[in-house]
Amino acid sequence: MSDPAAPAALPPLVSATVERWPAKETTQDQVAAEVPVSLVFNGIAHAVMMATPQDLESFALGFALSEGILDSPVDCYGVEVETVQTLAVPCAAVQMEISARCFARLKERRRSLVGATGCGLCGVESLDALDLLLPPMAPQAWLAQLPTGVLLAALAAMPQRQVLNAACGALHAAGWVRADGVLTDVLEDVGRHNALDKLLGHLARADRLHEPGLVVMTSRASYELVRKCARLHIPALATISAPTALAIQVAQAAGLTLWGLCRGEQAVRYCP
Repeated sequence: MSDPAAPAALPPLVSATVERWPAKETTQDQVAAEVPVSLVFNGIAHAVMMATPQDLESFALGFALSEGILDSPVDCYGVEVETVQTLAVPCAAVQMEISARCFARLKERRRSLVGATGCGLCGVESLDALDLLLPPMAPQAWLAQLPTGVLLAALAAMPQRQVLNAACGALHAAGWVRADGVLTDVLEDVGRHNALDKLLGHLARADRLHEPGLVVMTSRASYELVRKCARLHIPALATISAPTALAIQVAQAAGLTLWGLCRGEQAVRYCP
């Protein structure tokens, strides 16, 4: 039975008063919620992310896996989402119980992050700690035979699955395409990294990370997205916008097939 005194779950969309031009009509509109989400492992707060407060259990698990905090979904013993109303803005905390082995490694990593710099790289201790080069993945026979049109069809089908974005127009989405070309899952968030982590966590919770498939996204391809996919042995990523040079470099080193500018009937594959 739920606790009647517990704060209600935070909504992913909120109302805002807007004036529409050129009609100069004042009305109510739906806008995307963006709230601080604290990720807490075994009672220790690790990171605060700005995210859309939906699918937060999947988000936390996907983040923990894609950032190397957990080695496997079985290292997560439980996830609980709490709404926090003590600050000036609504917040959420995701409490995750993880294995002692992974927690010890996380604590060691946290010690190395003390004295973080403002370089935008999360306070890593040195360039060697960037973790950009992952072991190369083995080639996938099904991927070599996958028509590029399958990617384009999957991305074209994304908008009708983006329920929140249809209401507010401000959210990214990450989708899962099976080896047979079927778009099966779409997760949304204001942040492209968050959307991907939600998708990865969603697949992990359903024990589907081993399922042959690839990721499609309504964003550009940054090196972080490539690294997250490669860490979980996802062999391909396709995005509607172009990648950065570093994203291409990381993808090629990891053996990940990267497509960009997948729009209409055109796509670009970045080759070694």
